[in-house]
Amino acid sequence: MYTQYFQLKQPPFSIAPDPRYLFMSERHREALAHLLYGVGGGGGFVLLTGEIGAGKTTVCRCFIEQIPADTQLAYIFNPKLTVEELLQAICDEFGIAAAAGASVKGYVDRINAHLLASHAAGRNNVLVIDEAQNLSADVLEQLRLLTNLETSERKLLQIILIGQPELRDMLARPELEQLGQRVIARFHLGSLSEEETGSYIQHRLAVAGLTGPSPFPFPVVPLVQKLTGGVPRRINLLCDRALLGAYVENSPVVTKAILRRAAQEVFPGQAPAARRLWPFALAGGLSVALLAAAAVWHAAPGERAQGAATQTAAN
Repeated sequence: MYTQYFQLKQPPFSIAPDPRYLFMSERHREALAHLLYGVGGGGGFVLLTGEIGAGKTTVCRCFIEQIPADTQLAYIFNPKLTVEELLQAICDEFGIAAAAGASVKGYVDRINAHLLASHAAGRNNVLVIDEAQNLSADVLEQLRLLTNLETSERKLLQIILIGQPELRDMLARPELEQLGQRVIARFHLGSLSEEETGSYIQHRLAVAGLTGPSPFPFPVVPLVQKLTGGVPRRINLLCDRALLGAYVENSPVVTKAILRRAAQEVFPGQAPAARRLWPFALAGGLSVALLAAAAVWHAAPGERAQGAATQTAAN
């Protein structure tokens, strides 16, 4: 809807993981460096944590693209599994032949044989587990046991755990102390700064085809950072809704008032209910008609044209 209004080729703030919109802040680059260092060091575990939407998966994808050619990678995204199910998933990811329903020992023997054969062939093996805060203590202990196989120089299996902040608390528990001692690199991915938030917004607009002035003038960027906490996914949600709001109000820019109303829509528990909300919960052709009606409701045609020319970010 608003893409043509702002002369964009596509929506710039989709939460879909489109690699064209990759934005690596200084924090993301530091996180990537920790992952690469951890794998290069030949240790057992590497830990990456961050809030929901902070960009952990983005960093992980960059890491996967940069791993050496002699490294075999296994990636597990849904780790709400029993010990046996996780071992079966590891076998599947590494292409290890193992009978379904095998015992824990049967799976472990197969995995160890694969690791020894890979080492003899000059290949390394890396296991990446996303959403690792969902792992049970029993599964984490089994993962630790898998890293027991080693040479005098390195572990034959390196494991990267990616998860939300509670993962750090889990690994600090007494029963997981041995695993915690095997973490050779850890990094917590924080939020974007105010400056990085502005750069992030402009980057996504440019990728979406913006060639003219930004609909997010500089004075509104601090408010975006404040309302979203600098979390990329929350920035996407807010900015997408704010652009739609500017379109509804026939405004050439997103104002602070528009941002606040958008925040009340996408983060309903964060602020008091708005006195007037845009009709965002619309679908199909009806949404276009109602949005047009909303624009008419806001002002008469002559008044809208005059208002669009006089809107400023101070609003």
